[in-house]
Amino acid sequence: MTNTQKIIVFFLIIGIVFFCCLVGISAYTLWQKPLGPSLELPTSTYAPLATLPPTWTPFAEQNPPPAYPATGTPVPTATAPPTPASALCGGPDSMIILAIGSSQHVDSYLYGLADVIRLVRVDFVQPSVMIMSLPRDLYVEIPDISDHYGTTHGKLNQPYFYGNPGMGYYDGPGEGPGLMARTLAHNFGAQPDRYIAVNMAVFTKIVNAVDGITVDLPQAVDARYAANPENRRNVVFPSGINYLNGDQALLLARLRPISVFERVKTQNKVLCGLYDKLTSPSVVGDIPGIINAFKDNVQTDLSPEEISQLSCLGTQLKGSDIIFLNWDEDIFTMARQYDTTGAQLGEGSFIWNVDFALMREYIAAFERGEWLGDTSTAPAAPVDYPNKSFCD
Repeated sequence: MTNTQKIIVFFLIIGIVFFCCLVGISAYTLWQKPLGPSLELPTSTYAPLATLPPTWTPFAEQNPPPAYPATGTPVPTATAPPTPASALCGGPDSMIILAIGSSQHVDSYLYGLADVIRLVRVDFVQPSVMIMSLPRDLYVEIPDISDHYGTTHGKLNQPYFYGNPGMGYYDGPGEGPGLMARTLAHNFGAQPDRYIAVNMAVFTKIVNAVDGITVDLPQAVDARYAANPENRRNVVFPSGINYLNGDQALLLARLRPISVFERVKTQNKVLCGLYDKLTSPSVVGDIPGIINAFKDNVQTDLSPEEISQLSCLGTQLKGSDIIFLNWDEDIFTMARQYDTTGAQLGEGSFIWNVDFALMREYIAAFERGEWLGDTSTAPAAPVDYPNKSFCD
């Protein structure tokens, strides 16, 4: 090979390596790129209170703390803290996700109220998922819409509606989920890292894509007497095991047989049924394909890398690692809100009243991975706590 040929081959190799590097960088960038507009929330300046007001103890566990040792009894010597564990699946230590279930019936996110509002804390170090439901009928201040809508308040399910493109009321980042996240931050100090919103049509498709789910109901749910006429059907979901397709699972999740708080517990059962199916041996291998099929049909700013991390962690969780917070109903009181810009001028709109400072405290503890009055991790097996529930 002549010197000229050697020089040509050398530069060809350099060119190929450079091209491969560019392709690799591009692929890695796409792997990390969010699938939707980011939230871009301002940094929270909220400082938790040193102590809660003495009248507020709704989430304290029933089990009393250990008694102090009797006088003269040696106090155990403190041991060195254990070495911190590393995060699993290449994820961050933790991730707070704002999860929204939209009332929209079609494959569109132009409109739709937030029927379901959840904060989800995913812990990659101590593998667990904690889920907090937020009542949609709280009356809150909604930032960044007064210039368009002429009001500054509404129910908690409305920021998502006002923020989505169909209304044109919001110019900030993140569309409907972005305005919902800002509303939660403004009123309660919440700081979600990511969001995912799923409408009714896509939820039905997801359940059907895994060939249905199994839900074990502690008591029958009767759709013939649903509070909302829109959800009334000649259907009764009996107590015990129910095998549901997508339409049935959606109907069950939307029913309010007794109260909104009981509906949340039923929705938790549906979520557990979906989790069980997604982690079953017959389906787990198809999860990447399921994600790929639906990633363009949901609103989310998760990246493909983060979706992969969450899928990886999900296969390593037990039922007792999925913890639901059930609000104490006694802290909420029913009321009517008369809003001159609303549709219900005569009777007013139904709302829940609650101490917002209290909710700030519990949301702050939730985002730290704690329960106020209980900083322990999930037990080895499900326990009947008054304000917690687990996937069995």
